[in-house]
Amino acid sequence: MDKRQADINSRIEMAADNTSDTDFEQKQSDSFRIKTETVTESDSQKSDVKTTSKDSVFRDLFGDRKYALQLYQAIHPEDTDVTEADIGNVTIKNIFTDQQYNDLGMTVRGKLLLMLEAQSSWTVNIIIRIFLYLAHTWNEYIESTRQNRYGSKKLAVPRPEFYVIYSGDRKDRPKWLRLSEEFFEGNKEYLEINVKVLYGDGKGDIISQYVDFTKVYNEQVRLYGKTREAVLSTIRICQDRNVLKEYLSGREKEVINIMMGLFDQEKAVEQFGNEKKEEGREEGKLESKKEAAINMKAEGLPESMIAKVLDVGLNIVQEWVAGTAVAR
Repeated sequence: MDKRQADINSRIEMAADNTSDTDFEQKQSDSFRIKTETVTESDSQKSDVKTTSKDSVFRDLFGDRKYALQLYQAIHPEDTDVTEADIGNVTIKNIFTDQQYNDLGMTVRGKLLLMLEAQSSWTVNIIIRIFLYLAHTWNEYIESTRQNRYGSKKLAVPRPEFYVIYSGDRKDRPKWLRLSEEFFEGNKEYLEINVKVLYGDGKGDIISQYVDFTKVYNEQVRLYGKTREAVLSTIRICQDRNVLKEYLSGREKEVINIMMGLFDQEKAVEQFGNEKKEEGREEGKLESKKEAAINMKAEGLPESMIAKVLDVGLNIVQEWVAGTAVAR
């Protein structure tokens, strides 16, 4: 490092270290306002996260501070003083896939960071995903609060908690997922991540309602397939059972669009997979014909006859045979 660069780094560090605690606390409280997108659905209802075609019902539901607060209270019932104003939504960019987002981050009073993911199929890989999301979110937090990660002053970051809301068959699923146990044979000497699994066991709280909603949805899909009828039936049944009733009544159109969008996405993925399988079959057939053409040529059959027998163009047969001759 040259003298000039060292001087620049020194000045940056001094500026960061001289930032007053009051200034920094203000930055902390404002930090995720930068990352929160607000759209107005009506004069009386506001959501903190802009809904996109990639969003899931999970993110749409808990992207509203009203329901995010209920989520926090279900996880931390002992904290009775927290209000909607204390909740900040963290925009988690899906850096792994182009599929629908089913993860959520939220801050509480700028000090606590909750990272959650909903899943209906069991996988321990969520531990790795959450860890990568944490690193990404902390990095953005440090930048938004203008802290110097290369300075000597200790960085201030919100304390994280990790959760997965699981709506599949519980069976003998554990209460906790631990990085060391699942990936490193219990070795936690250098790194450990604990993810608490929530099964919706609460009596009528927002988590249990969300889990019930997903189960009703799965039942209706089994009955009606991935159709609009399944979506409408899910909404009607849940409203009758007082499951997410207020949310589904106020956001029915958005929920229908989200769920139909999911169907369209799954259909597109399925069609893409079928196309790839068909391409593979065609490639396999062509490879077999190529091998047959080479064998026929070795037996002395004329190329024109080979083309006719295999139902391919003469130029293709000539290319196959010429390639073999060059290789030899």
